Amino acid sequence: MNASTPPSEASPLLDVQRDARGVVRLTLNDPQRFNALGEQMLTQLQQALDDVARDESVRVVVLSAAGKAFCAGHNLKDMAAHPQLDYYQKLFAQCSRMMLSIHRLPVPVIARVHGIATAAGCQLVAQCDLAVAAQAARFATSGIHYGLFCATPSVPLVRNVPAKQAMEMLLTGDFIDAQQALEQGLVNRVVAEEALDDAVEHFVQSIVSKPRAAVAMGKALVYRQREMGIEAAYQLAGQTMAANMMDADAQEGAQAFAAKREPAWKTGR
Repeated sequence: MNASTPPSEASPLLDVQRDARGVVRLTLNDPQRFNALGEQMLTQLQQALDDVARDESVRVVVLSAAGKAFCAGHNLKDMAAHPQLDYYQKLFAQCSRMMLSIHRLPVPVIARVHGIATAAGCQLVAQCDLAVAAQAARFATSGIHYGLFCATPSVPLVRNVPAKQAMEMLLTGDFIDAQQALEQGLVNRVVAEEALDDAVEHFVQSIVSKPRAAVAMGKALVYRQREMGIEAAYQLAGQTMAANMMDADAQEGAQAFAAKREPAWKTGR
């Protein structure tokens, strides 16, 4: 697909590709609107994520974008054209449901970020499990410039970025560059734009080489225990590890360690 081709009836707002390894690539494909998260885009993203959740052969999702920007968030022109409380409540609930679907997926989601990621676009990066950014990428929760505090983007932002840095982004709306995003924990890697695919592939290869069940248990555990007190978190973590050890691949891994050989995974490959 040509990244400069605008979406049409033959070119949906979301391009979905899958390879033989179970890697699903979701590409936001509305470059003329900087891949804004309008109702149609959110609907197509939700459908794709629901499909992934039902498919046990999927191993990892890569979220990228066509055109010059990763995602500029919600389209304020569309929002200004519908000045009704119920419209705004429905739109933000739809977006929150999509973000929670990323959170709840049993497989990791990797953001491949270039250009700008602003407001709900920055939220999308923060919500993904891993993120790789081009050196020229920039991030902002810019709604405050237009009288709109980025309340929903703040939810994953403050779970990724230290409080003072998150508040600075939310209260000023100023951009941070890719290096600042790396230093503050919003992204995992910063590379030259021509190296983005290789950097994403590094994570993909590492994830697909691991048993799916262990990855799924681990992702769920990390997010659940983060919201708990430490005693409850340790209790849940212990239960999760015990259940994980009963899995055939964990048993194979322990035997391979004892025998000083590489494990031959039995499931989830």
